[in-house]
Amino acid sequence: METQEQMRRIKPADRMEGLPTQFFAKLVAKANAQIAKGRDVINLGQGNPDQPTPPHIVEKLQEAAANPLYHKYPPFSGYAFLKEAVAKRYKEDYGVELDPATEVAILFGGKTGLVEISQCLLNPGDICLVPDPGYPDYWSGVALAGGEMSFMPLLEKNSYLPDLSAIDPELANRAKLMFMNYPNNPTGAVAGAEFYEDVVQFARAHDVVVASDFAYGAIGYDGVKPVSFLQTPGAKEVGVEFYTLSKTYNMAGWRVGFALGNAEVVAMINLIQDHYYCSLFGGIQEAAALALTGPQDCVAELAARYERRRNALFEALDRIGWKAERPGGSFFCWLPVPDGYTSEQFADKLLLEADVVVAPGVGFGTHGEGYVRLGLLSDEARLTEAVERIGKLGLFGGSRE
Repeated sequence: METQEQMRRIKPADRMEGLPTQFFAKLVAKANAQIAKGRDVINLGQGNPDQPTPPHIVEKLQEAAANPLYHKYPPFSGYAFLKEAVAKRYKEDYGVELDPATEVAILFGGKTGLVEISQCLLNPGDICLVPDPGYPDYWSGVALAGGEMSFMPLLEKNSYLPDLSAIDPELANRAKLMFMNYPNNPTGAVAGAEFYEDVVQFARAHDVVVASDFAYGAIGYDGVKPVSFLQTPGAKEVGVEFYTLSKTYNMAGWRVGFALGNAEVVAMINLIQDHYYCSLFGGIQEAAALALTGPQDCVAELAARYERRRNALFEALDRIGWKAERPGGSFFCWLPVPDGYTSEQFADKLLLEADVVVAPGVGFGTHGEGYVRLGLLSDEARLTEAVERIGKLGLFGGSRE
């Protein structure tokens, strides 16, 4: 006989049952369990920038917070001055012309838009082309829309670019949406102009909307600036690009992002957001506009900082015999797992025996198995220490100390 508590259980909607597991919640829980034991854990498994927001941006928010205008509801789609600011930045950085009124949507962080676009475009059963490995929140949006994912393998032999010619034409014709992400999370790979030209041609041929996730667009290495999808002729005809201030200006907690490009898709995103919420607090919008239009020295300095960290990390990896390819962008490194371990087993070993957190590659998709992702989100000394701890395990031909 059912108890009263069992009889009163609230039944969730089917969409709640179909949501993918939040992989990083499990990762954080494992790390926190070790920290709670008093362990000195070096957490390189997450993508949370470790530096503060530049002071001039913080000061602008402090000043703007006192403006009574911003204590009222903001315009539903956000203030025009912020849309104009991101259009100006894209013109200066990439030579891309954007109409602030029709080709810019303000988002509560890039993640929100990446989930919303699936809800805007996919009906139950519609197909979305998704990179594997890739950012797990692409899956969340597709699941909420009731869509189906078809995975595009990102393989080392293809420089972690999807092989568009390998996609079955019948499947491509059924697809409505395709996600891309360069500089790439988790692999650190970058894409060039020629690849984006192929993407535009593919999207036109198969009537697919492209969603370019450009979250790490400001972080390129070795003197090579990452290419924006929107720089490609015809890009605005077939898709949008998602841009965020989280990484460029260390503003992850501020939740400021944009969808840029195709006016029809931008209008859809603005419409669905009208039903979810009003726009960002006006003071944050004013500070974000300053970030985009003010001095950009802080952006160049940040990219240089990550490059120094990358170089220090790989010098340490070479010393312990852990061979891997240096990333061309983003603040992530994609490192092969030694023989005899799954990515999750290896990550667990590093946590329990070296007090180092890395993200198992399988958390980013089936083709992520065999790798772990490591973030350049500690200083050079701490990154070097993490590698030295791992080296003492003797897994890469070095001697166990």
